[in-house]
Amino acid sequence: MNRRTKIVALGSALLLAAGAASAATASDGPRSREAAALTGTAKLYRSAGDDITFSFDAHLAAKDTADPTKATGTFEFSHYLNGEGARAKAKVDCLLTGGEVAVVSGVITSSDLPGAKGKRVGVTVHDLGRHDRLGYSWASTGSPVETKELPKCVSSAPFEKVRKGTGDFTVVPWQPEL
Repeated sequence: MNRRTKIVALGSALLLAAGAASAATASDGPRSREAAALTGTAKLYRSAGDDITFSFDAHLAAKDTADPTKATGTFEFSHYLNGEGARAKAKVDCLLTGGEVAVVSGVITSSDLPGAKGKRVGVTVHDLGRHDRLGYSWASTGSPVETKELPKCVSSAPFEKVRKGTGDFTVVPWQPEL
């Protein structure tokens, strides 16, 4: 076998292997994507040097596409300046997404902020690649503790900028049947 024949034979073998892999994947049937999702972590930009971090792992299963209140997962946030501040973790109770924007809400399950546990909070994310933006339901009150009876999937406009190099939120857009 000459060099050219070996190269052609190797190329054919690779194509056959790739075709077999594709056939195996195709025979598994189409995989449906989840109905919506919000994932990732970023720090907010503050000129005073505040250390503010938000992390999301929120999902709405394809089977629940008609009901965003069946979303699952958690999200966490923290805000520290000069060694003082607080953190909180919430259990997701609603997730709505549209294009690159997501609104997630949840009830705080653990926090070192007195009075925060049991409060519902909402966060809005605008997924702009490395320049994501974020808003939160307590923007006008200053604290999740001050928020009274927040409904599910409610938050503010994404007015905060994430710190350069930390924006990695990913929004999977919701596509309900209308």
